[in-house]
Amino acid sequence: MTASSAAQAAYIVSALLFVLSLAGLSKHETSRSGALHGIAGMAVALVATAVLAVDRLDLPSGEAVTGLLLMAVAVAGGAAVGLSRARRVEMTAMPELIAVLHSFVGLAAVLVGWNGYLQVSSGSTEVAADLLGIHHAEVFIGVFIGGVTFTGSVVAYGKLAGRLKSAPLVLPGKNVLNIGALAAFAGGTAWFTASPRVVLLLAVTALALALGWHLVASIGGGDMPVVVSMLNSYSGWAAAASGFLLNNNLLIVTGALVGSSGAYLSYIMCQAMNRSFISVIAGGFGQEAAVFAGRDYGEHREILVDEAVQLLKEASSVIITPGYGMAVAQAQYPVADLTRRLRERNVDVRFGIHPVAGRLPGHMNVLLADARVPYDIVLEMDEINDDFAGTSVVLVIGANDTVNPAALDDPGSPIAGMPVLRVWDAENVIVFKRSMAAGYAGVQNPLFFRDNTQMLFGDAKARVEEIVRAL
Repeated sequence: MTASSAAQAAYIVSALLFVLSLAGLSKHETSRSGALHGIAGMAVALVATAVLAVDRLDLPSGEAVTGLLLMAVAVAGGAAVGLSRARRVEMTAMPELIAVLHSFVGLAAVLVGWNGYLQVSSGSTEVAADLLGIHHAEVFIGVFIGGVTFTGSVVAYGKLAGRLKSAPLVLPGKNVLNIGALAAFAGGTAWFTASPRVVLLLAVTALALALGWHLVASIGGGDMPVVVSMLNSYSGWAAAASGFLLNNNLLIVTGALVGSSGAYLSYIMCQAMNRSFISVIAGGFGQEAAVFAGRDYGEHREILVDEAVQLLKEASSVIITPGYGMAVAQAQYPVADLTRRLRERNVDVRFGIHPVAGRLPGHMNVLLADARVPYDIVLEMDEINDDFAGTSVVLVIGANDTVNPAALDDPGSPIAGMPVLRVWDAENVIVFKRSMAAGYAGVQNPLFFRDNTQMLFGDAKARVEEIVRAL
């Protein structure tokens, strides 16, 4: 068996391992094996790529060794940076880390596209005449997708990390700008395919970078979980475009897996938010927040820890609905302890998870799994929403927009139509918050002023620990 055929066989094995990885990561119980399958698939792919590179280059032995050493240095350097970041990053900072990683994929696609064009134009790489047009189209499309992914991911990182305002950027005629950019890209693709020029490639690079920035900057904070998923899809298609240029089947397959799974996840999340994918691209939540900020909802009621403990002691059923505030306070561990102690008292304790709770799809699920909360009591919104009416106490820990009744009651609200957890149907609702500030979407929550709702102010972790000690 030649080195090329062995590498292609290894690529098939890697692709199968990546499929198994996606399947495993779809469930809590198999997530660890799914991660291991993904790691194994990438290891096989790296070795196969190194072997294939040496075989295709047909270099003298000395140069081949040098090339392998350089590749090993690059892989080791990337691994060192990745391990360092993974060890130090907090779960609350995981979304922005993922956004940064997406930006690397986009930038790589831009560089691969430019390299593909320069190699052909300089004559260092030959392409069959009947395939030349396809090659030019691949270059142009790859650079465009990569550029959009790169700047879009950088802006997403800035918003998630708090370095940029979460409110959407609203430029005059922003939809016209987006459509015009796409039309210019379509026309430029046809022009570049027929008559490739470096000025056209420069133009599409600048256009893609500007469009990626504008697309994500125009999306508000409430839609950021969908944005992360959307950029994940973009990075997959950028990788697939690079695979076509590099004639790498595994990169094409892997990119298609990431791109399609990210697109499907974005679709699921948009369905959960009762929003179309196009509406997310066109603009985000929070554009009208200022209109609702000054509305008089009445007075809120406060509750002390001792009173909250008494309610929990008398409760027969408790539902906990976590949000990003729980992640920020790192309260998942005392929450898990509280869950265990309540269950020891024969209290029926469950968790209600909104599809877009946190800053990342599955953010709350990962936090609770890390705190050893049993999987079988962590339920999705559709599974638990009808049970709130028969619940004694609901603990809203760090959630805001996902439990906002204005989404159902107020047609003029910026989050109107978004499915939410109907926590207000319970007998008692205790909301853990630092203050009465609006949520990430910039919308006030009428839940805080309802008769059966009481506010427990302060750090969520500290308050839950006080409740655990009292129990």
